[in-house]
Order: sequence, then structure tokens, then C-alpha cells
Amino acid sequence: MSAPFRPSRRSVLSAGLGAAAWCLAVRPAAATPQALREAIAAFTGGATARAGRVQIEIAELVENGNAVPVSIAVQSPMTEADHVRRIALFTERNPDPGVAIFHLTPRNGRARVATRMRLATSQQVVALAQMSDGTCWQATVDVVVTLAACVEG
Repeated sequence: MSAPFRPSRRSVLSAGLGAAAWCLAVRPAAATPQALREAIAAFTGGATARAGRVQIEIAELVENGNAVPVSIAVQSPMTEADHVRRIALFTERNPDPGVAIFHLTPRNGRARVATRMRLATSQQVVALAQMSDGTCWQATVDVVVTLAACVEG
């Protein structure tokens, strides 16, 4: 018969450190406020987004961040000369700050979109609209999430 396997203290310690390092390495990445600013700048082409014309409908207190309904409306006549080209939705602390970009034309009739999104934690939600004349408008809402989404195991 062979002797039972008895791991050394060194092998147990190194296995524990390896497991701890693996747990830290697989944590989901979270966007930073800087990543949010960069994503917004990429959408606007560096133009400054002004407050107004954009309205976000989202609950300011969300019990579960797995499927949060949100709708965005932009004040626009939606004519050939004056219409919304794109509407974008960004979040401050999700793994990726860009949630969605919607492309519109005057044929849409109304500048209104709706979707559901996941929220990783309490954060700021930003909606932007790019108009046919190149101007950008925005609205922001601070949302408190009691049960986070976008978090693995």
C-alpha cells in the first residue's frame, strides 16, 4: 500500500493564493465616469451637448436592475429640415457605457423610442439626441438600484 497524499503547507498556500487571484481577475469590469465622457464625446463628435429638448422616462428608484424600462422623447417637428438623426442612451457604471443608439428619419413622425436595459448599480443615465443641424441635446437622471444586474455569480 502506498502512503496517503499529504499536501505540504506551501502547496496549500499557493493553491489558495491562485484561487484568490482568479476570483479577482474574473470580476466584471465597470465603466468609469471618464469612459462615459469619452463615449458621449464619440457620439457628439466633440460637440457640447446642451440641456433641454430631451426627456427620459425612467423610474428613479428601481428594485431590480435586470430589466429597467426606459423611454426617450425629443421635442422636434421631425420635418426634412429639422429632425432627430440619432438618440443614444448611456450609463455611468455598467460594464459598457453605451447602451443603445437609435437612428431616426423624418419618416418616423415622432422622435420617441423605448427599450429595457440592465443597470449594474445605482448610477446616472444619460440620453442624447443629435439633430439634423448637428446640435446635440441631453438629459440625465440619477437612478437608485436596490438589486443590481450585470454582475456575474
